[in-house]
Parts: sequence; structure tokens; C-alpha cells
Amino acid sequence: MEIIQYKQEIPITDEVDIIVLGAGPAGFGAAYSAAKQGKKVMLVEQSGMVGGVATSGLMSHWTGNTKGGLYEELIERAYSFEREINKSIIKEDMIKVRAEKSSLCPQQIINPETLKVVLLRMLEEVGVILRLYTFAMDVHLNEQKDRIQGVLLTSKSGIEMIKATIVIDATGDGDIAYKAGVPFTKGREKDGRMQPVTIMFKMAGVDMSKVKYVYGFEESYEIEAGDLQTIAKQVLKAPAGHVLIYPSTLPDVVTINMTNCIDIDGTDAKDLTKGERVCRYQIQDITHFLRDYVPGFKNAYVMDSASILGVRETRHFKGISMMTEEIILEAKKLEDWLVKDAHFNFDIHNLTGAGLDKDGVQQEFSQSKGYCIPYGCFVVEKINNLLLAGRMISGTHKAHSNYRVMPICVNMGEGVGVAASLAIDVNSSVKDVNIKEIQKILMNTEPNFM
Repeated sequence: MEIIQYKQEIPITDEVDIIVLGAGPAGFGAAYSAAKQGKKVMLVEQSGMVGGVATSGLMSHWTGNTKGGLYEELIERAYSFEREINKSIIKEDMIKVRAEKSSLCPQQIINPETLKVVLLRMLEEVGVILRLYTFAMDVHLNEQKDRIQGVLLTSKSGIEMIKATIVIDATGDGDIAYKAGVPFTKGREKDGRMQPVTIMFKMAGVDMSKVKYVYGFEESYEIEAGDLQTIAKQVLKAPAGHVLIYPSTLPDVVTINMTNCIDIDGTDAKDLTKGERVCRYQIQDITHFLRDYVPGFKNAYVMDSASILGVRETRHFKGISMMTEEIILEAKKLEDWLVKDAHFNFDIHNLTGAGLDKDGVQQEFSQSKGYCIPYGCFVVEKINNLLLAGRMISGTHKAHSNYRVMPICVNMGEGVGVAASLAIDVNSSVKDVNIKEIQKILMNTEPNFM
């Protein structure tokens, strides 16, 4: 590989209390909660919208759950806005019927177009400085290599640096934690393989009187040709081959989660390009399969597809604590929790093909209690002013398949935003913030969870 020397002077264009990198559910939560604490916050996002998988990724619903906190505020506000702007086409009885048929509460179903606006309004309300179309490319460390002095950004405006007291990496892949030298692993512990990637898409013209939603790989039903999931594996070309059909908020529209590309490293631009190409080519074949075999889709057509590739798993960073599947299964009430009452299953998409991975558990997941995520999973050992938020926090491959979902990530971000704010208030390392004070703010009362 040929190498050239490239040097330039980089201007410092702003100085903030907290810079949040990545505006997906976790990054939004972090920026919003930190700004509510009165801090000067900048939120940086490489795409043109806030929301990540929930908006750019065209996700249909908030899968998984957590009680209280910013997540519940967000879905209530989005639901109210949805009813306000679409009241002429979405009637209350229709919302009720859709929710009953889908087994979701109405607030969980996402209209990405309304959510985009709600997220922007909420950020504006608390004074977050928003930078879209901007990529976080590197960090400037102090001489001791234990503190990030600034984050280098690149955009059409050029390369610039933002100085920040606290840095929150919510990029999903941990791009800035990686640049800061934080240790990590990728994917599954034994071989480094990662969950497959997906492009979500919506289909309109669906006969809703005939369609049946399919939320999990273990769900199926009989169609004229036989068992739905079995026929899909026979007809669709691998690695596609499973059926997942989700609701939407709009009449005669459903969301499809059936494209599938394995062996993709979401931190590699060449792999991302391959994943984009493979998944987009699958959309046509999946459309024909649904029209030909599945009730309700005879006259359906593709109306929209995600503008980003849905990457489920890449780096797992080493924190001062590690989230494990045992913590989830035992549902322990940890004293050092940053997130509590989180709940989902082990949603491991097959690492070698379609459907559920052999280590995944959906219908057979029997732990019904909410679990805690300890603060140490968000804090790294050597960088004193760096916090993590989102799917790349410190945890195992299997545990990650549970906590990576959007509701849990929103409340991860909320907790990290509060922690960053308190670290500034007491002029301490993020490792030394009093966890009980964080919990007190999160619960908006004296700590009584224990």
C-alpha cells in the first residue's frame, strides 16, 4: 500500500460541555438528557436525520421494552403528533384494531416521518446544537493519553475540531472509542462473526383483512403451499429465507424485515457496500415471493426502503464492568444500575444464513422480569472523559442481542447524559461520579429502587 504524508492546520470551531457522536436512539437520549441538565451539548450525526434505525433505518416498531424514563416520554410524544397530523386518515378505532392485531400498544408502532420531526423538536426545545451530514473522524488526546481534548469532524465545511469536557460515543460501532484506543472485541467471542445486516422496506396496497403479522423467526402459519417459514427457505435464495412482517401506522401498509446478508463487517466500507447491494437485490425477489405465496400481498408493491443498512453488531468495547447473559437471566437488582427494568429476548439473527441462530432464544425466552445494566458497562478504563452508549457498550455477544434494541438504547443514552452532566458539575472523571446521584435524577425522586 502506497502512503503519503498529509498535514493541515485544523481550526477549533467550538467548545462545548458535552459532545455526543451519533444521533440514533442512544445518542438522542444522551444529548437530550444532558441538555435538560443545563449543559451546552453538541450532537453530531453523519446522516441527514436524527433517529438512526428508527428513522433512516425504517424500523416499524419499538421492539423490546424498558419501563419509565425518556423512552416512554418519547413514544407518547410521537404517538400524539402522529394522531394530530394524520387524524383525517387514521381513526381511533383503526389504531385500536391495528394494535390488537399486532400485539403491540399503539405507541410502539413507528411512523418514521413523524418521528423525525418529533426528535428534532425535542432537541431544539432543550437547546442541543445539532450537526447533521457530519462525520466524527478522529480524536485529539492529551499527552497522558487518558483524556480526549477534542473530536475531529469532517463535512462539506472541511475538517474541524470541537473541544469538549465530556465525550459520549453513541456511533453504534464505537468509532471514536476505537480512535481513542479503547480495547474491544468484534462479534461472537469464539470466531468474531457478527450478526447479519438488513435493509428494511415498506409495502403498500396490502389487503389488511388477510395479512398476518410475523414478529419472530419461530412464528409461522399455514399458507396454500405449506408452512410459511419452510416455503420461504425453499423459494428465496440464501442467505434470505425467513419471513418477518411488521405493522405500520398507515392504511394498507406493512413493514418487511426479510433482506439478509451475512459475513459483513459494519466497520468496513467495502463490506457495507456489499451488504447494501446484496440486500437491495433481494427486495425484488422477496416482493415476488410475498405476492405469489402470502395472503394479502397479491396487489402489494414496494413504497419505500431504508436509506441506511441496518447493522446489528460490530465492536464490543471493554468497560470496567461487562454485561453478560447471566445478569439478564438472573434479573438481579444491581446497586450500580444505570438502566433498569430492561427486557427483551436473545434475538440473535443466524450468523450463517436465514432465521434464528442456534444460540438465539425468542419464544422459549422465559425470563419475564426486567434486568439492570451496571454503570461500569458505559465507562472505559483509561479515558477519563469518555462514555459509551448504545449497542457497543461492554458486553458479551449473547447479552448484546438483548440490550441492543432501541427502547433500551434510549434509556442508556438518558443515563449516560445525566452521568456526563454530573461529572462536569463535580469536576470529576466519569468513573468517579456518584451512581446514587445519577439514579436519583433518573427516577426524579429519592432512590427507592433497591
